This record gives sequence, structure tokens and C-alpha cells, in this order.
Amino acid sequence: MAKVRRLMPQQPGMFRARVVRTERVSPSMQRVTVAGAGLAEFPWLGYDHWFRLFLQLPQQRRLRLPEYTGSQWWQPYLAIPEHERPHCANYSVADFRQRAAEMDIDFVVHRDPGGEIEGRAAIWACQAAPGDALAVLDQGILFNCPHDASEVTIVADETGLPAAAGILRSLPGETVGRLIQEVPTAADRRVLDGPAGVTVSWVVRRDNTSVPGAAALRELRRLASTDAAGYAFVVGESTLATEGRRHLHRLGMPKDRITFSGFWKHEAAQAA
Repeated sequence: MAKVRRLMPQQPGMFRARVVRTERVSPSMQRVTVAGAGLAEFPWLGYDHWFRLFLQLPQQRRLRLPEYTGSQWWQPYLAIPEHERPHCANYSVADFRQRAAEMDIDFVVHRDPGGEIEGRAAIWACQAAPGDALAVLDQGILFNCPHDASEVTIVADETGLPAAAGILRSLPGETVGRLIQEVPTAADRRVLDGPAGVTVSWVVRRDNTSVPGAAALRELRRLASTDAAGYAFVVGESTLATEGRRHLHRLGMPKDRITFSGFWKHEAAQAA
């Protein structure tokens, strides 16, 4: 398998863009397509390429972005007065079309017990209209598969679906392995492009009261053995990421062959 390096630009680029269209691609996923002349220079790497998304506040006439040099953007961002500071969140590129300078961003539509959409980014995505301003700050990829990996194991909840789909689409054709992908409903399943040797197991949560990621973790724990020469990528709710890594390591996979990332933390985990 070809070596895939973890890439982080020396000077992450900020790209301004505007919404061109939106689409509900499944009950739990809202897609926002954005475009901008400068976005044609976005150095898309495929796989789980991710970025920091900056959203204009409702009361703002113009999106204000941090002024920075090099890669030091956090302190300039915090220096912006709170009432002018744009909302910032991390997302993976769902798809990118350089010739059209278009990027697709998929937002998970979380709902509270009353059925109302929650989360600033999800609310924004569901209300986004053509012309709405935003910006993306390039952050590279996390997927870091060694060149000698014998197999690939990918595990994710719905927040990791865009990354998982991008990885499958980017893997060399001879790759073998598995994807364990949890989604809230059966209607959130979709056809994923990837190597024929990578099996896709959809895990439907069904119970709206269960912690996202728990079902994917149970499915991963059914795995009784793994090749120490393999590679794993486990992302989503923090418990899925940390416990998934722990299980794979118990099976004999070296820690340096497991990439894991807690994209978010469920309130039950926070309380604990």
C-alpha cells in the first residue's frame, strides 16, 4: 500500500467562500456546497482532509477573520471581541471540485429530545442560503497509514462519516480491510465508493437515547483478532475513539498504527 503521510501545511491557508446551494442528503446529514475564486487553490489531499470552518455571526454584516502570519491563528482569533468573533468548528471535506472551486461540507443534524435541531453549526447549515459568507482554514489530513500496512480498519460514528467516505474513496485499489460505520437511522446509509477488498458494515443506532458511537464500539469489540501489521483509524465521539483504540491495542495492534480522534464528547461522558 502506498505510504500516506500526515500532512499539515507549514502556513495553513485561509480561504473565503460563499454558500451556493444546500441539500438534505439523508435524515441526519445536511450538505452545504460552497464556492469562491480563491477556493480553487485549496490543496485538497483526499482522504480525511479537514479544516476549521469560520461562520459569520447572525448580527454581523461582514465575516471577520483573525489576522495572523504563519500558523499562529488561535491567539489572534481569541483577540477578536466576543461579539464579533466568528463561530469556529472542525469539519472534513465531503468532496472538492477544483475546476469549479466548489467544496461540499456535510453537517450532522443533531436534535434535542423535543426534536429541535441543536448545535450552532448544524442550525446554520439547515438555514444557510446562497450568498452566506464563511471561511475555511486548511489543516491537512490525519489518516497516516504505513506503507507496509496489511489491512485497514476504519471505525466511525456519523460525525466521522465524511472522513470515512473520503478515506475509502482515496485508498489504493488493492487495499483490504473493513469499515464499521454507525448512523442514527437506516435511511442514513449510502453507497460508498472504495476498494472491493474493504467491507462496509453499517451499524444503525435505532435507540435515540443511546450514546452515539456506542453501537460502533460494540461492533468493533466483536473483532476477536487483528493483524499487528495492519492500521486503524477510529474517530467520532470521544469514548468510541479512546476505547476503540484500547481494544485494538489489546488485540495486538501497536499504538503507533492506530490513529484515533475524539471529534466531540457526549454530555453523558462529560458528566462522568
